[in-house]
Amino acid sequence: MSISIHSSFLPHVDAEASLAFYRDVLGFEVRLDVGYEHLRWITVGPAGQPDTAIVLHPVGVGRDISDDERRTLAELVAKGSYFGVNLASDDLDGDIARLAAAGADIVQYPTDQDYGLRDAAVRDPAGNLLRIQQSH
Repeated sequence: MSISIHSSFLPHVDAEASLAFYRDVLGFEVRLDVGYEHLRWITVGPAGQPDTAIVLHPVGVGRDISDDERRTLAELVAKGSYFGVNLASDDLDGDIARLAAAGADIVQYPTDQDYGLRDAAVRDPAGNLLRIQQSH
């Protein structure tokens, strides 16, 4: 089998704020930016990894989602309880320091976990939790 991860999806509540965070703060490349009516999907990914991407999408898009469900999803996203992604860094301490200096919402500074990883956590402008672990 040769299955790999191509795209992960994270909701956004403000396309411009999310674009600025992923492009300007994390340093990801913008691969695709597609709008439809008042909605926008933005595909970003790390430089040098063209086959791995995150698609930033509007919260609660779909024909079969009620207004109540859409509100619930928006509340979960705002709390950071709905989606997240795990990233890796060769220089976790340095990268977290750079993210903090850029004004990122640092939830957890680099910590040695009981289960053997050293990681940190930040929130994007929508509230999505991004855990970043030290790569070896």
